[in-house]
Amino acid sequence: MQATQPPQRVRTPLEGTPASPWDANAPIAAPLCLHRPTVRPEWVDYNGHMSESCYLLVFGDSSDAFFRYIGIDETYRDVGGHSLYTVETHIHNIREISEGEPLRLTLQLLDADDKRLHIFHAMFHGTTGALLATGEQMLVHVNMAQGRSAPMSADLQARVNAIRQAHAALPKPGQAGASIGIRRKP
Repeated sequence: MQATQPPQRVRTPLEGTPASPWDANAPIAAPLCLHRPTVRPEWVDYNGHMSESCYLLVFGDSSDAFFRYIGIDETYRDVGGHSLYTVETHIHNIREISEGEPLRLTLQLLDADDKRLHIFHAMFHGTTGALLATGEQMLVHVNMAQGRSAPMSADLQARVNAIRQAHAALPKPGQAGASIGIRRKP
């Protein structure tokens, strides 16, 4: 008789890493650069480059780094019963990337209110600096027990507002807010 294995689940590279303490006097990079992975063999598809689903995986890992930057980690979730959930994502695939190549992710906070964050990721080749893809996400702060949106705590909102102020002077990325559709000539 074979022993049953526990089900596998997606894990982020930072899972189990506690959030760093927030330093209100520390400068905030604009944009933030919190994630620098290398393209893993399991991310490469039959065309020999990173698969489309893995772009979202990498953007999700960048979001997780951001969450920890602002103080959201497993303790925040387990003790406080709150988390951030993604409610919408738009990805623009611009260039291919191959196995073993370095990536550099940036994150720009476009907007926020007491329950929502509008973030924008840019994925660059870690050596050449070429823009490879962008990802735009709307996140909502959730009370997990109630299963619905909830305002962020005052200290979390203060951190988000500090980042929003630091990012306010950045230009809005060209891909941000783009809709999808077939454009036809009149």
